[in-house]
Amino acid sequence: MLSKFGSRQPGEAKIRYLDNNLQVLSPGDHVLCAVTRAVIPLDELKYWSVDLQEAYAHPEAVMARHYPSRLPK
Repeated sequence: MLSKFGSRQPGEAKIRYLDNNLQVLSPGDHVLCAVTRAVIPLDELKYWSVDLQEAYAHPEAVMARHYPSRLPK
């Protein structure tokens, strides 16, 4: 099966995160959230950091990584 990232192979993909795009360095069907370690299918990946070169599962994970002092305690 083809996706917008090419052929799918099971396992974790290695990605170069760009400003408005991704570059697949090593094929796979998912990446891991840098904060929660949740599996993120490549077709569902929406949040990442170009500077830190890491992916996030949801907006709360982005906030936890970049603005931890703003999270409710």
